[in-house]
Amino acid sequence: MDELMELRELVENQDYKKALLLIDELEEMSREDKLAKIYSHAVVLLVHLIKQAAEERTTRSWDFSIYNSIKSIKRINQRRKAGGFYANTEQLNEILNDAFDIALRKSALEAFGGIYTEMQLLEKINPIELQQQALDLISGS
Repeated sequence: MDELMELRELVENQDYKKALLLIDELEEMSREDKLAKIYSHAVVLLVHLIKQAAEERTTRSWDFSIYNSIKSIKRINQRRKAGGFYANTEQLNEILNDAFDIALRKSALEAFGGIYTEMQLLEKINPIELQQQALDLISGS
């Protein structure tokens, strides 16, 4: 990692102001990476919740995928040493909202053997309720 070598050099040269700026940048990069991973798992979570709601059924595979996505989101979101979370409830809600359209597109390919378009599938579900369900599952409610 070039950033770590640069940080070492800045500290060795006692350029603490630039070193602190670089630390801020590294923290932001780390946080963005965590949020991107949460987003990816949110898409998977929503895909299976959408399929469950649209088809009014579930499978063991879907249930496991939902469980795994929730567990992964919780693990990634937890700040181990500093405590707290990378994304609060409001930010998780934004992530779920952003992920919904991709999840809907993927669900349209999978649900009912892919015979419905995204818009047709959307008519079979309540997006607001599904996003709230996903948030509740992540939050443990």
